[in-house]
Amino acid sequence: MSKVTLVSILIGLAVLALIYSSMQDVTGYSCEVCVTYKGQTNCARAKGSSEEEAQRTAQDTACATISSGMTESIQCSNTPPKSVEWF
Repeated sequence: MSKVTLVSILIGLAVLALIYSSMQDVTGYSCEVCVTYKGQTNCARAKGSSEEEAQRTAQDTACATISSGMTESIQCSNTPPKSVEWF
């Protein structure tokens, strides 16, 4: 095996290890948020590197299907969640 091939394999393995490590950091927190907005309830799950990020992402995702337009989306996202369950 030539030196170039060996170096290429080692670099490839290093990149894969970096990608795997980065993915593990994101899965630090996982939750499901249920939101009730204008009489409709929707739940969504999300993962994040912090509790705040995971909860905000889940709430925004849950609001996406029960709100219409930017104004309603913001209002829904600012509504206290009906429930938050951590995994």
